[in-house]
Amino acid sequence: MRVGLIYDPVYLEHDTGTHVENAQRLVTTMSLLEESQLKDKLPLLPPRPATVDELSTVHAREYISRIQNQTERGGGWLDADTVTSPGSYKAAIYAAGGVLTAVEAVMNKQVDSAFALVRPPGHHATCWQAMGFCLFNNIAIATKYALANFNIKQVLIVDFDVHHGNSTQDTFYTDPHVLYFSTHQYPFYPGTGSVDETGAKNGEGLTVNVPLIAGWGDEEYQAVFEDILAPVAERFQPQLILVSAGYDAHWADSIALMQVSVPGFARMVEIIKTLADRLCQGHLVFTLEGGYHLQALPASIRATLDTLLGEPEIDDPLGKREAKSKPVNFLNFIRMVKDIHHINF
Repeated sequence: MRVGLIYDPVYLEHDTGTHVENAQRLVTTMSLLEESQLKDKLPLLPPRPATVDELSTVHAREYISRIQNQTERGGGWLDADTVTSPGSYKAAIYAAGGVLTAVEAVMNKQVDSAFALVRPPGHHATCWQAMGFCLFNNIAIATKYALANFNIKQVLIVDFDVHHGNSTQDTFYTDPHVLYFSTHQYPFYPGTGSVDETGAKNGEGLTVNVPLIAGWGDEEYQAVFEDILAPVAERFQPQLILVSAGYDAHWADSIALMQVSVPGFARMVEIIKTLADRLCQGHLVFTLEGGYHLQALPASIRATLDTLLGEPEIDDPLGKREAKSKPVNFLNFIRMVKDIHHINF
């Protein structure tokens, strides 16, 4: 299996100081990939910058100009969570462009799958507003690009970040060509992602939200991916799968309260990869969203790449939290989601 890695030091130019979303996320990840010699197995694909025309398929041109102008003036806070520096606009257009590079490489059969190790993340940034550490919605821009340039009509987006991807959902809420599937802690930031948000108009039924109770972990995620994601993906028949890979559901990540382990993420990736191989000739692209624990994040990304490569052994330096009994109401929750989306029991 040829798994491409998209990375460039330009992503470190988004200088957020001591902010939780900082350059050390990528520095520690690249260090682990080098120390483990995993990097040697991955073709390194240099990203290109996304053009303003490509950015504007999702974001207003006035908003794009506002981000560029603010960074040229030295940067600053865009909202209570999101900050920029002089290098942020450049990093952001290369982050969006990095995911486009990944899509191009997969669809042109240069690699079988790809992981875009980029920042700033993207799935919260709306048409007019930066939020949740995000400047441009990288995965939404890549989805629009793929549909416009590769003669495909069906794209599945899987988002397992601990936060709901409000902007990704909004961008494709009425779009019959995109199935958006999200697992996320709920209720939690940004407040969206209720199970009854299912799409509208021509996109009715193509938004699948699985809002999870704080404290659920590997077993619950695996059941959701097997019992909900797999059947809705089979029914939709995607020609490309894009993944918003956020690793902040790890039990050690203090930003949230989920209990996923490194092997838990590997199992999710394995299920997604199996779907891609069966449904869309393996066309599969991951892009980094969240994940802020500087040991859990690199280990989880390494596990993702090992799984994509077909490596059977997953290294887990952190282990699992002490197992808890399965919540009594979990099976009822699964049944409710399946009923809403007309999934056969």
